[in-house]
Amino acid sequence: MRWHREASSSGLGAARSFPVHRGACEARRWCLTHLNTLPWTEDAPDTVRSVLLTVSELVTNAHVYAHSAARPILTWDGYCLHVSVADRDPHLPAPSDASTQATSGRGLAIVDALSDRWDAHAFHGGKAITACFLPPGEPSPHPTADGEGSPPPEA
Repeated sequence: MRWHREASSSGLGAARSFPVHRGACEARRWCLTHLNTLPWTEDAPDTVRSVLLTVSELVTNAHVYAHSAARPILTWDGYCLHVSVADRDPHLPAPSDASTQATSGRGLAIVDALSDRWDAHAFHGGKAITACFLPPGEPSPHPTADGEGSPPPEA
């Protein structure tokens, strides 16, 4: 599948559904194919690895906790690479404080650490978690210690 113009934005995007029996590895492979078509990813191996790990975490969570297919959607809007994974469970996840002995429960903390920002929203029939990744050299939207941040440019 190639990047295609989204009807509702000026960005480019790709989507695919991964049933439970097709794991996160296949989702990462699919994602990497599309990342390699963006002009900045060759110069941003750390960002690419962060996107792939985020896809892996979100697809795994959809399979394990929602017991449903994971539907990753990649959208490049010229400013941010949006990585969304939708599933059929309408319950929004909440970050947890996993103990040092826990073998799970760190997925959202990983997504938070790797992405420039993320959010979750419910919709009729499920939910989607979306993480934003800026290419190298773009100002981070995270507020600094003095409360200042660099919001995306106005459309």
